[in-house]
Amino acid sequence: MIVDMSQTNSDFAGVQQPEQDIAVSVRGVSKNYGAVEALKDMSLEFPRGQLTSLLGPSGCGKTTLLKIIGGLLKPDSGEIVVNGKPVVGPGPNRAFVFQDFALLPWANVLRNVAFGLELRGVAKSEREDKAAKYIKDVGLAGFEQAYPHELSGGMRQRVGLARALSVDSKVLLLDEPFSAVDEQTRRKFQEDLLSLVANENKTFIFVTHSIEEAVYVSDQIAILLPRPSRVSEIIRPSSFRLKGAENIRRDPEYLDIVDEIWASLRNYVE
Repeated sequence: MIVDMSQTNSDFAGVQQPEQDIAVSVRGVSKNYGAVEALKDMSLEFPRGQLTSLLGPSGCGKTTLLKIIGGLLKPDSGEIVVNGKPVVGPGPNRAFVFQDFALLPWANVLRNVAFGLELRGVAKSEREDKAAKYIKDVGLAGFEQAYPHELSGGMRQRVGLARALSVDSKVLLLDEPFSAVDEQTRRKFQEDLLSLVANENKTFIFVTHSIEEAVYVSDQIAILLPRPSRVSEIIRPSSFRLKGAENIRRDPEYLDIVDEIWASLRNYVE
């Protein structure tokens, strides 16, 4: 389903989710960098337990919005509400997966994955047990004692994902996490991400430049237009989501949505 948001950004006519189903609410958020308006009166809601992609051309404010949700940037106006509580800074209810991995080069995989729990004061045996579980879940069992420089780019990104999962935050913020890996690895990551969304009961907010990737992994896609950024469309793929990861890219609805998104964005690509 595609809903034109150009006239309804403030009230979400036709797509309002029940209050109890919303994990994150962006309410009238604006952000300026000097004379540049990055975000202006943006409102957007993220359903609990689902993956929402932020998609749009370069410079449209995707990463700025993600950092504001994460508490790494303060908005000039408006507010972010996560599970009913306003965001005033970083917090344990949100975890980041960064584009550049952000691993500790002097720590092995086990300690990197357990590092967030270490900062929270979790006992060593408990945090290592939890880290080992997520290392296995992301396909890195057997690499617990390896160091980042010994891993491929795809493996390092898996470490970053395992670290975010291990702290058990209810909201995961993913800033183009697959952009630095090759196409084959990226496709495998996308399949793994669908499995994590289905099994982890977390809310995923996913920044990407790839139309095909957004349509493949998302329950909801928010199309952002160039600054001052605004939501032009909310897209909720329907029928092909239930057909299995291996069938999505051949589904007519998938192909139609990819084409429709490109048609709406092509005039904004320089």
